[in-house]
Amino acid sequence: MSRPVVTVVGLGPGPVGLVTQETRDAIASATTRFVRTTRHPSAALVGDAISFDDEYERHDTFAEVYAAIATRVSEAAVRDGSALYAVPGSPGVLEDVVQRLLADTRLDVQVMSAVSFLDLAWLRLGIDPVNHSVRLVDAHRFAEVAADDRGPFLVAQCHADWVLSEVKLAHDSARGDEPVVVLHHLGLPDEQVVTTTWNDIDRLERAHGVVADHLTSIYIAQLAEPIAGEMARLHRLARTLREQCPWDREQTHASLVRYLIEETYEVVDALNALDADDPTTDDALIEELGDLLYQIEFHTTIAEQEGRFSLADVARATHDKLVRRHPHVFSDASATTAGDVVKTWDEIKQAERAERATDEPDFFAGVARAAPSLSLAQKLQKRAAEVGFDWPDVAGATAKLTEEISELHEATQTGDPDAVRMELGDVLFSVVNVARKLGLDAETALRQASDKFVARFTRVQQLAAQRGLDLANCDLAQLDALWDDAKRELA
Repeated sequence: MSRPVVTVVGLGPGPVGLVTQETRDAIASATTRFVRTTRHPSAALVGDAISFDDEYERHDTFAEVYAAIATRVSEAAVRDGSALYAVPGSPGVLEDVVQRLLADTRLDVQVMSAVSFLDLAWLRLGIDPVNHSVRLVDAHRFAEVAADDRGPFLVAQCHADWVLSEVKLAHDSARGDEPVVVLHHLGLPDEQVVTTTWNDIDRLERAHGVVADHLTSIYIAQLAEPIAGEMARLHRLARTLREQCPWDREQTHASLVRYLIEETYEVVDALNALDADDPTTDDALIEELGDLLYQIEFHTTIAEQEGRFSLADVARATHDKLVRRHPHVFSDASATTAGDVVKTWDEIKQAERAERATDEPDFFAGVARAAPSLSLAQKLQKRAAEVGFDWPDVAGATAKLTEEISELHEATQTGDPDAVRMELGDVLFSVVNVARKLGLDAETALRQASDKFVARFTRVQQLAAQRGLDLANCDLAQLDALWDDAKRELA
């Protein structure tokens, strides 16, 4: 027993003259005829065919529309023994229903060749799609399949401004000035081929008088490197390593802490080494920032596998927090100085902290206790100062430092190591307080002092070698003299 036959024909890109004779003959001989939409310029060739325009009104998604069409065509073919289904363009291009029919084992599906809009597009663009490695992309799937690519693309199904807006939003790293060729109603009397920019693809009517519809496509030669795409590649790599590398599989949040700290300090070193006249220092910073970024990716991959949160959650939370804390940018608040911005930031931060407060609030919640000691001390002091626990000026902080130095001296006389350690800690804490009152970052100041010491002592070594001196055998007076010379040279 033979299977019901479904004949699928294509109505070409629009002009009636591009519909093949084979298709015309198939239409003429069919008794049960369907056409996907009567909106196509060549749809009248199908005569009294049943249109599926109503399915587009009935369903919320294209997937539902295509499933409904496939069902109706197959049921008609089973009932009548055969059916003809006519589609815009070519049955082999962007026709989900055709693929559904071909997968239906009850049917004998015969697909006839036809001219597609692609044939006219390549001619209008003047390019060979093979030599140019052009990707054909459905606009509705652009975010899913093409957001991590640079092009070239030919994007079809650009039937409305909102579709084009979604395409644009999916590739948010584009500069905006990249040229885009709009292909509208190819082969028809009102054909338009215009060049616009990436920023304006969802404003075609206003910019070029083009009202996007089902016969509109865009060609994008090249976009800027997509940030989202590169992050997606890194994420896939992190997951692969986590799954397949024995070392990566064993790591936990706790085991990675030391690497996170190390990479952070290496970024700081690369920042300090930046030289505007030496591009290789940029390369070093790129590498170290990449290492730090991977630590963030590693931690979020672990959390994702545990079902806790993802990198997207981290990015979203950071984005939303920055928007909240910049009301002078994203709302109607005003801030004319950097000081105004910091004040607003702190006020919002305190309000957020109050919202999260429990019955037993931690006054220093939000201050990372694992931070370097100098930074931790400065943050604790700043937090206490928010409620008025602070010296009114630097003189008070300096006087306190003098007091603590005196107490350290007294402790050293006792010979008690615990007392000495405690008093030394108080001295360091007071030094940080002086730095804060001076508007300086203690961590940065000490790092700069360390860098200065390295430079001076390196010069001491050089001077000693020039003078035939062995540093290991120099007395304190000789070392002081070398140090003073180095200090004068490097002042």
